Amino acid sequence: MRPVSRLSELPEIVISLNKRFKVAVVMAEDKNTIEAVIAGILNGFLKPIFIGNKQLIISLIPDELLLNENAFDIVECEDPKEASDLAVDMVNNGEADILMKGLINTDIFLKSVLNKEKGLMKEEGVLSYVCALELPAYHKLLFITDPAVLPFPSKKQKIAMAQYAIDMTNKLGINEPKVALIGASEKVSEHFPNSLDYQEMKEMAAQGGFGKCIMDGPLDVFLACDPESLKTKKIISPIEGDADVLLFPSLEASNPFYKGLMLFGNGDLAGLIQGTTHPVVVMSRSESFKSKYYCLALACLMSN
Repeated sequence: MRPVSRLSELPEIVISLNKRFKVAVVMAEDKNTIEAVIAGILNGFLKPIFIGNKQLIISLIPDELLLNENAFDIVECEDPKEASDLAVDMVNNGEADILMKGLINTDIFLKSVLNKEKGLMKEEGVLSYVCALELPAYHKLLFITDPAVLPFPSKKQKIAMAQYAIDMTNKLGINEPKVALIGASEKVSEHFPNSLDYQEMKEMAAQGGFGKCIMDGPLDVFLACDPESLKTKKIISPIEGDADVLLFPSLEASNPFYKGLMLFGNGDLAGLIQGTTHPVVVMSRSESFKSKYYCLALACLMSN
């Protein structure tokens, strides 16, 4: 598989699999969410189970699709917690391949995912988030972790974040991803505790602890993504200003960075919760139809 370089390639790849993936959508009465799922239905790769207020859901589905009784299922459930628990059960029981958040508070949704007895967490899994950004100013997809879940990741959590990002890039045909460990400076110092973690992670990567990858850090974003910056600073890095993955030291660093790229850099994204047994799509209510559609295609690819 050649490396995926544009998010628009994700649906094309999933369509080529000739398979319909079942997605359980929690509190599905959300316009952008339903439009994204419908696009997946019409393109032949989704069979959704809409959970929520049946009448509101029906009102958002085109009349011509309503005539196709086999295209989707609707389960009436107006209590968000019950709907979320039900969807997680469906995934665990094999009735659905993918879990998706609709018009429900994220904390309620994730509580069902994190449930120790009935949830979707892998044993020893770390709940994290990886997203792929498509940016006009960058020549390939740029993977970011973690802009959504972990406020101040520990070394153990950073190791998990790196592995999840590497696994996702591998699924998209990037066989030896370049992972940049992001900091404010390229120097290792006890004044920047994250840089000490990065040193250990680099040693682990050199010994094959993450599989096939190139890892370096600390690096600032310029050094990670701009070859000219390396020349200017006279710094040598195996990343060569060509990073596939940016691993950030905190949510406060990563979240504003990626939102700034989305707002001012005209970025599109596809991202998934990580550390779970099955793909989990968690997106803001404000996210566009396009991003939600790309997320669903990514979820299908990760599920396959």
